[in-house]
Amino acid sequence: MARRTSIVSLDEIKEINLTPLIDLTFLLLITFIITFPLIEQGIPVNLPRGKAADLQDQKSRTITLDVTGQLYLDQRPVSRNELREEMAALGAADPDATVMVRADERIAYGRLADILRILHEARIGRLALITQEDKKP
Repeated sequence: MARRTSIVSLDEIKEINLTPLIDLTFLLLITFIITFPLIEQGIPVNLPRGKAADLQDQKSRTITLDVTGQLYLDQRPVSRNELREEMAALGAADPDATVMVRADERIAYGRLADILRILHEARIGRLALITQEDKKP
């Protein structure tokens, strides 16, 4: 006697339902769009206002000095000696490297001058002082 089973034929399942995958893709896209600006500006600094030319897209390092005087190199806390060593190595390896300096507008001028002195001693010739866009006409 032949056996009968109720196995679904493979002809009925011809394609994968892509709707859940598309929903997941859009959810991830929206998540990255929302979180990317937070990652880029991770250290809160009240930048001074001013007008400047746009920066060219290239490899660069970022030094941030917050209102408490804490130094960050590419969002990593460093001491002045560590910064001096890193910049000396960068100046020796790539003299055309660009260093962007983000400093809070409320810090003492002497602290910023100390950072610029470290860059000068490391022979970093290309640097940019980052400011906020001045909204006044």
